[in-house]
Amino acid sequence: MAAALTLRILASASPGEIRVALLRGDRLEEAWVERPARPDGVGDLHRARVSAVAPAMAGAFLALAGGETGFLPDGETAVRRQKVSEGMILPVRVTRAAQGGKGPRVSARLTAAEAALAAAAPEGAPRLLARGPEAALRLARAQPTAAVVCDGAALAARLRAALGAERVAFSPGPVFDAALEAEFAALAEREVPLLGGGRLLIHPTPALVAIDVDAGPLAAGADREAQRRLNLVALAEVARQIRLRRLAGPILLDLAGLTVKQRAPLAEPLAAALAPDGLARLLGLGPLGLFEILRQRVHPPLHEVLAGPLTPGLAALRQVVREAASAPGRRLALHAAPAVLAALAALPGALDAAAEALAHPLQLRPESARSEADWSIEEVRHGG
Repeated sequence: MAAALTLRILASASPGEIRVALLRGDRLEEAWVERPARPDGVGDLHRARVSAVAPAMAGAFLALAGGETGFLPDGETAVRRQKVSEGMILPVRVTRAAQGGKGPRVSARLTAAEAALAAAAPEGAPRLLARGPEAALRLARAQPTAAVVCDGAALAARLRAALGAERVAFSPGPVFDAALEAEFAALAEREVPLLGGGRLLIHPTPALVAIDVDAGPLAAGADREAQRRLNLVALAEVARQIRLRRLAGPILLDLAGLTVKQRAPLAEPLAAALAPDGLARLLGLGPLGLFEILRQRVHPPLHEVLAGPLTPGLAALRQVVREAASAPGRRLALHAAPAVLAALAALPGALDAAAEALAHPLQLRPESARSEADWSIEEVRHGG
């Protein structure tokens, strides 16, 4: 019998961002990117005020701390069939992050510890009582046998306080190697190469996610068995990418070649590939030959987290920290598009953390001719 592969949780802290990987052996199984100054709110405990009851929507809207409006479904009240009225004060936990202009979803069904914390908190609503656990802690609790290694001193201290000092190791150097950095970078791309040829094309839209299997050279051939084998490889990678990227909502999968009748037997291996993901389920094969998958949304998908000019800016700050570690004391300047530098300036603490690593403020040099993905770092000479 083959030995079970070791589970590891690697948490990499850098200015403005924490990235967390769950590895089984060397295979990436979960990937998280968090900006602590802008948490997604899942797991947050609030004392909220009912601002409006919406019978037509089978729930109520609640005023939360920070000006957000949460939605409490009728089935998520603390007591079954509890009557909720306008102005009522309720302790609630955020169960789904906000999306598309809609506020977070909340539940009044609390654990005993959460209820005790809410009862002991000072009066007043709306009020944030406690933040939800960060990704590294969630993964560590879900995978109690996984060793945890992180390269941020403050992060290591928080995790040791929650998990015990013996379980959390601190690394003075980066915990992400070049291969893992490349895997995380690839999660922002819409094309995924398949083993043996072909590729997946992933297209998120506001309404749904479309995934297309491109057979490459096989598409022009008549070898249906080769196409079937390619699609079997694709099914496993589709399920993996859905989980890694936290794709959510309706997902339509178009396989390569094959008639609707030939695709039908692939429903069973697709369902098996999706089975370990408790949020996803296969609805079936539609009349157009597209497999229909529905995945529950809890945290924002990675493509939402990584969208915009902040992502290349934070990548630049990671490089700044590396260069500061390799040659301390240098004064550095970041050349980037104005939108990238503005995004960094708007993220609380990011530039301050970079300046702390440098022991000097990072000089920002906006260049309107650059694209958002095009940035560079240079040493500032005396008088430069």
